[in-house]
Amino acid sequence: MTIQRFDTGPRMSQAVVHGNTVYLAGQVADQPAGDVTGQTAAVLKQIDDLLGRCGSSKERILSATIYLADIRTFAAMNKAWDAWVAAGHCPARATVEAKLAGPEYLVEIAVIAAK
Repeated sequence: MTIQRFDTGPRMSQAVVHGNTVYLAGQVADQPAGDVTGQTAAVLKQIDDLLGRCGSSKERILSATIYLADIRTFAAMNKAWDAWVAAGHCPARATVEAKLAGPEYLVEIAVIAAK
């Protein structure tokens, strides 16, 4: 079975496809400004774009792990999530508080999807 890698750098790939499964690296906003709702919307657009390049879509997401720099922003993050997630196709999901790569990042999302 082949493995495809997308946007591969010296440390990691942004996406890896193995068989009919797509694994995305944790995605953060390319331009991390604004609040957690705005950053979440930006990250979800990046996920849409990356899944599309891999031959998948948000309707095919199996699981999502959301990392918040501050768990008190859970409701604000969910405003963007709820507007984006495909009705009837909600993935399994976990949301946790974590220190992210830098203080400018408020949210990071990693997903696994079927192709």
